[in-house]
Amino acid sequence: MTRVVFMGTPDFAVPSLKALIEQPDFEVVGVVTQPDRPAGRGRKVEASPVKREAERYAIRCFQPETLRKPEDVETLLRWQPEIIVVVAFGQILKLPILNAPQWGCINVHASLLPRWRGAAPIQYAIRAGDAQSGVTIMKMDAGLDSGPIIQQQSIPLAADETGASLHDKLATLGARLLPAALSATITGKILPQPQPSEGITLARTLIKDDGRIDWSQPASAIDRLVRAFTPWPGTFTTLGGGYLKVHRGGVVTGETNLPPGTLLIDGGNLHVQTGESFYRLDEIQPAGKQRMSVQAFLAGRPDTIGKILGGD
Repeated sequence: MTRVVFMGTPDFAVPSLKALIEQPDFEVVGVVTQPDRPAGRGRKVEASPVKREAERYAIRCFQPETLRKPEDVETLLRWQPEIIVVVAFGQILKLPILNAPQWGCINVHASLLPRWRGAAPIQYAIRAGDAQSGVTIMKMDAGLDSGPIIQQQSIPLAADETGASLHDKLATLGARLLPAALSATITGKILPQPQPSEGITLARTLIKDDGRIDWSQPASAIDRLVRAFTPWPGTFTTLGGGYLKVHRGGVVTGETNLPPGTLLIDGGNLHVQTGESFYRLDEIQPAGKQRMSVQAFLAGRPDTIGKILGGD
C-alpha cells in the first residue's frame, strides 16, 4: 500500500478523504487540517469537517496554525508519506514539503485550470457566466495552482447553478477521479502535462463586501452574483439605512425609466429595476430577521414600493 498524508479542511475535501480511506491500494497514515475554530452563531469552537471524518476512522490529525515552522514540517514528515494529497487545505506548501514524498504532492482543484487559479474558483465560474466548470488533479509546484495537470474532467453549469450545488458536484467528481489518478501517476501510466500559458485567470479569496449588489449592473449579472455567492459570502443591499440580504431571485425582461434599485410590484412579485431589465426578489432577509419570502416581507412593509435599494 502507498502511504498517504491527506491535507484538507472544509466539506469539499471530505469525499476525497473518504475515497482514499476506502481504497485498498492506499493507507492514509495521517491528516493535516486547520485548527479547531469558533463557528456558527454561538461561536462554539468546532473541529473542521476533515478532522471529524478522520476521527471516524481513528486517523491521526495534525493541526498547525501554519506549516512554516521547521518543527511542524518535521512532525508531518515523520509520517513518512510516499504521496501527499491536498484538497482545499487553505495554505500554500513550501518546497521542503513539496519535495519530500516520493510521488510528490497532488492537488484536487475545483476548476479547469489554468482558468480560476486561487481560493474561490466555484464562485468565480458562476459569476463570470462560464458554460462549464470541472475538476483538475495536478502535481503541485511552488506556485499558486500552477503545477502540471494529471487529469481534468468538465461538467456543464446548470442555468440555476449555485455555489452550493456546484460545490457538491465538484466535490463528488474530485473524489471519484482521485484514486485512479493517483494510481496512474505512481505507475507512470499518466505523465503530468504543463498547464497552458493562455487562459490564466485568478479567483482571489472572497470577502463579505464582494457580495454587495450594484443595481446599475444588468439583471443577468446580478442573478449570477446571487447564485454564485450562495451560501458564501452571500449577497446584500441596503434599504432604509439597514442591510437586506438577497438569498434568491431571478431575471425578468422589461424596461422602465426608473433609477436602478427602484422597487416596484408586478403581478404580485417584487421587482428591482437594474441597469438592464428587472431582478425579481424571491427570498430576502432584513437585518435582525430570519430569511423570508418576499410576500411575507411585503406584508410587514407595505411602504416599500418605490423606494430605492442601495441608495442609502
